[in-house]
Amino acid sequence: MTPLVEVQALNRVFTSGSMFARRRVSAVQDVSFTIAAGETYGLVGESGSGKSTVARLISRLDTPTSGSIRLDGRDIAGLRGRELTQLRRDVQMVFQDPYSALNPRMSVQELVYEPWRIHGLHSPEQRRTRLIRLLDQVGLPRSAAQRKPVEFSGGQRQRIMIARALALEPRLLIADEPVSALDVSVQAQVLNVFKDLQEQLGLACLFISHDLSVVEFVSDRIGVMYLGELIEEGRPAEIYRAPKTEYTRRLLTAIPRIEAGP
Repeated sequence: MTPLVEVQALNRVFTSGSMFARRRVSAVQDVSFTIAAGETYGLVGESGSGKSTVARLISRLDTPTSGSIRLDGRDIAGLRGRELTQLRRDVQMVFQDPYSALNPRMSVQELVYEPWRIHGLHSPEQRRTRLIRLLDQVGLPRSAAQRKPVEFSGGQRQRIMIARALALEPRLLIADEPVSALDVSVQAQVLNVFKDLQEQLGLACLFISHDLSVVEFVSDRIGVMYLGELIEEGRPAEIYRAPKTEYTRRLLTAIPRIEAGP
């Protein structure tokens, strides 16, 4: 398949300390991978492995020290003006903590309407129709539109986050630890929402997690990160049945699987 996203030799170095005692930390080191249209690429690794930095670089929330990121063949680093605005529509993120990521003063309707308002999209009637469809897609009742985030459970709030991310019909959805803040009993429900939506909408997805069982369930291919480097890549069966690195074998041994229910 032709890649929608091409990450090549990506590096991100952070500098800290005073002028006379500079310290350079390589958060991402020479990382390369691709994501095809309609594919879910799982990026897994322990905290501090660099996977969330990769997500921020692809979404243009941060800038690479070197290397390139191409979306549909275009290097996103040089995008400005309208092209950058279009990138904001094409690449959407679902963050880890649904409790802090949603404005508690806004209703679900206002939260979903906000991206359309910012980008000047759709008439009032179209917005109402699209809101109802999004709520249906993520498994929330239509009555949820007038309620505020505080009235929902963690799993329901994450569904609101997903609906909001999908409002602009992105080409790439980045999910950064989207179920790690949820109870295990709720994780499977949200994972099934992700998997169903990805299949229905044909989205490309970068799914980030420290939990190998989560990544296995949702991903077509998996990349394993360790200390900023992509040390292994393959299909779930390859990674789980015949891991090539000792680090991946340790992750498989240490992290219990969860069963994703209906």
